[in-house]
Amino acid sequence: MTGTRARWGVVLCAVVAVAIVVIGVRLFLRSSNHKPAVLTPGMNVHSEFSDALDSRIYRVLHARVLADAGGIDKVIALTFDDGPYPIFTPLLLDRLQDLHVPATFFLIGRDAEQWPELAQRIEQDGDEIGDHTYSHPDLDHETPAQVSLEIIRGRNVLWSLTHDPSVDWLMRPPHGRYNEDTLRVAQRLGYHVVLWTDDSGDWRTVTPEQIVAHVERYATQPDIVLLHSGKLATIEALAAIVQRFHADGYRFVTVSQLLRTLGAGAVNHPIRRSL
Repeated sequence: MTGTRARWGVVLCAVVAVAIVVIGVRLFLRSSNHKPAVLTPGMNVHSEFSDALDSRIYRVLHARVLADAGGIDKVIALTFDDGPYPIFTPLLLDRLQDLHVPATFFLIGRDAEQWPELAQRIEQDGDEIGDHTYSHPDLDHETPAQVSLEIIRGRNVLWSLTHDPSVDWLMRPPHGRYNEDTLRVAQRLGYHVVLWTDDSGDWRTVTPEQIVAHVERYATQPDIVLLHSGKLATIEALAAIVQRFHADGYRFVTVSQLLRTLGAGAVNHPIRRSL
C-alpha cells in the first residue's frame, strides 16, 4: 500500500510539473509575441521583431506590466491605408469633417499621382499623410534596394503634391508585411514605421456593425486603429466609433500628434481595455 501511494505521488508530481511547464511556455509565448506598434529609427529591429529565441527572451524581460491606465492619456489615432480613391475618399473625408475628427492617411504614391486633387484635399482638410510606398508591393518579398526605392519614390510623389512633413518620417508597409531588412531600410531613411494596436478587420467583407464591435472589443489606451479608405462599411461605421470613444473620454488625434504627446513607448505598451 505504501509503495502504491508513493507511485501515485510521483505520478501526481509529474503531472503537476508538466502542467506548470505547459502553462509557463504558453505565458512565455504570449508575452514574447508582443511586438511594437511603432518602430523608431533608434530601436533594435532584431530584438523587437524577430521570432528568434533571444529576441523573445528580450521582449519578455523588457515587457511593461501596467496594472491600470491611470495617468495615460485616452487618445486614439484613426489611420486609413491605400488610395486616394475617386469615390470613397471624398465620402470618407466628408464623414470625418462632419464628425470633427482628424485622421492619418497612408497613401499610395501611384494612386496619389492619378488623383492629385484628392491627396491635396486630405491635407487641406487638416488630416495627415504618411508614406504607403509608391506601388503597394509586399515589401517582405523585395530586396533592400527595391524597398528603398518604393519608400523614396512614394515620399517624393506625396511631398510634391501636398508638402505634408509627415510623408518624410511616417510610413506603413503595405498589408503590414515586412522582414528585418525592410524595417532597417526604413530606419536608415529616417522613418518611424507605424503599424497598429487594433486591426479593425475592415479589409475583409464585414458589416459596419462588425467593424464597430471589433474596434470596441480590442480598444487600447492609447490606440492606433487600422482602417482602409476604400471601404463603404468603414465610412458607415465611423459615426458609431467616434461616438463610443468620445463617450469613454477619448480624444482623436493624428499619429504624429500621438507620438509627440506620448512617445512611442506608451504606444508600444498600451493598456488593452474593451469599451
